[in-house]
Amino acid sequence: MKIEELRDLSREELQEHLKSAQGKLFSLKIGAAQGREANSSNIKEAKITISRIKTVLRKRELEKGGKFEQ
Repeated sequence: MKIEELRDLSREELQEHLKSAQGKLFSLKIGAAQGREANSSNIKEAKITISRIKTVLRKRELEKGGKFEQ
């Protein structure tokens, strides 16, 4: 998904998409370890999607006055 599409989603929808993307990444990694998955670009795309979702969630948290923890 593109970042513009993610920004239009609610927090709950973002969390659902995040769980889905993490599940997809897990499946792709298992497939790669077993030799079934030959296209590594799918793994890269799943990681990028997860990063985008987490970025949008964090930005919203900071806008609401959330604390930054290291």
